[in-house]
Amino acid sequence: MRLEKCYFCSSTVYPGHGIQFVRNDCKIFRFCRSKCHKAFKKKRNPRKTRWTKAFRKAAGKDLAVDPSFEFEKRRHVPVKYNRELWKNTVTAMKRIEEIRVRRQNQYIINRLKKGKQLRKEADIKEVEKNIHLIKSPAAGQRKLEKKMVQVIEEHDDDNMEEN
Repeated sequence: MRLEKCYFCSSTVYPGHGIQFVRNDCKIFRFCRSKCHKAFKKKRNPRKTRWTKAFRKAAGKDLAVDPSFEFEKRRHVPVKYNRELWKNTVTAMKRIEEIRVRRQNQYIINRLKKGKQLRKEADIKEVEKNIHLIKSPAAGQRKLEKKMVQVIEEHDDDNMEEN
């Protein structure tokens, strides 16, 4: 059973599914559904269409450069059947998939860290902007500043003593 890739969105096209378009120069385009076929006929660029895998890679949303993707490429060399080779290949495929999933999860975590940092900075900025809602105007501003300076000086003195 041969699984093809959709020319437009890069998803898997199973046998008996999708549409196949053959151009005059004998180039074959396979599409997973009519949505992809229509977008292709309208000459849309997959890298600018937000729901395609090409867009996600181009925009840095998905892991684009990973050596484990090299194993997915088709190889047209026929190999004589060997049970041991077949068993090793299946175990290697499982291991590669496991590595790929772990790398993608780490990539997602790293992308989320930046958003968390930006949200924290935005929250701090909002608190500084609306401090009058939190702090009572009757509270002495100068006393608070003096206390902050004293705490910083004490902290510096403690650090100097340790060195």
